[in-house]
Amino acid sequence: MTDVTTLLSTLRRPRLLIRAARLGLEHYNRNRDLKRVMRTGTAPSPARALTALIEEEARMEDIRRSGDATYNVTRHVEVLIALMGEARLLPEERHAA
Repeated sequence: MTDVTTLLSTLRRPRLLIRAARLGLEHYNRNRDLKRVMRTGTAPSPARALTALIEEEARMEDIRRSGDATYNVTRHVEVLIALMGEARLLPEERHAA
């Protein structure tokens, strides 16, 4: 999971997108929202969900940057909310001193 954690900590997106996602994170309900965002019948493990969400978010970012008319800011924020919510479920690494 270190790679995912590193990737998330270096992710750079417009402030407005991140602020909107952080506000939505307060109301994130994994059982309700993850299935809808991932368009699946069952919620996968946080690790699997993160992998798929990272790929989807990167795709959304490419569309946003290209100026494509198919870009959906609402969907992008929903994916970012789920990404942040699932990242919180990852076990924290404990380092021995």
